[in-house]
Amino acid sequence: MTLTMARRRVLLAVALGLSCACATAQTFPSRGVTIVSPFAPGGPNDLIARTLATRFTEALGVPVVVENRGGAGGTVGTGLVARAAPDGHMLLLGGPSSLAIAPHLYAKLPYDSMRDFAPISNVALTPYVLAVNPRVPAKSLADVIRIAKSRPEALSFGSSGAGSVSHLAAELLSATARLQLVHVPYKGTVPSITAMVSGDVDMMFADFSLIDSLSRAGKLRLIAVAGRKRSAALPGVATVIESGIPDFVMEGRFGLLAPAGTPRDTVARLHALVVSTIRSGDVRARFSQLGYEPLGDTPDEFAALIRTDHERFGRLIRSLGLKAD
Repeated sequence: MTLTMARRRVLLAVALGLSCACATAQTFPSRGVTIVSPFAPGGPNDLIARTLATRFTEALGVPVVVENRGGAGGTVGTGLVARAAPDGHMLLLGGPSSLAIAPHLYAKLPYDSMRDFAPISNVALTPYVLAVNPRVPAKSLADVIRIAKSRPEALSFGSSGAGSVSHLAAELLSATARLQLVHVPYKGTVPSITAMVSGDVDMMFADFSLIDSLSRAGKLRLIAVAGRKRSAALPGVATVIESGIPDFVMEGRFGLLAPAGTPRDTVARLHALVVSTIRSGDVRARFSQLGYEPLGDTPDEFAALIRTDHERFGRLIRSLGLKAD
């Protein structure tokens, strides 16, 4: 084979490769799309994923379905998306649990949260809320701290598992306020909330959407919001920061990601769909009712936030000496 002929073949192969890459981006979607929710059905992650799926189905003209792949703090479903083809047809609705917390808890994961994903957009956030069983004689965070200091290890807190956001929030409170609280982990958020309602545990940090109806029914009492500011859904409940603990922020965030290598045009189209979805009046009203703040930040902003969360939770987990069981 002559050198000229070899060069022609190389150039042809490159041209064909570029043509295929462009076709992939231009023809998205070429089939149905799956949004993986790495937690059990019925929770906030599942609810937001299904809200996106309904709107995406209308906009893309193909079926968009939600697949719940729970397990190991969200790492099972997250790993599934990390290994998927980078063409936009399998997406992840993820958050701090699997992207920023799990990498510091597990010795080995089936993905690298800093390398294996193409962030699309944060969809929504909600601050965690400290709630107590009504038999606990506390109406403010100051009351909780007073009780805990007067009776070390008398107060217990539930969590959705070791290393979960609910666990880390309570551990951070315990460390900063110098309390001795008893941790009782459960296999999921719903069992831990059920335990708080029954009085098996005294308190818990939880997503507001999951405890709103229980607080209105008098089965739980809301103590403090772990957000940067008061929640629009709970204007009468002070933040932990207002209650005397500086820089105390624990939020649940829900963001859409694709596998790394997904074409930029596809990422941009999906980002536009997220933004149009959360700007629609009925979705905003529904989010507000649940205590969610719609976000819609850019892929670069979302990527920067993942890095910040990764560093922040890493410092906290190392300071507490936590490891997954």
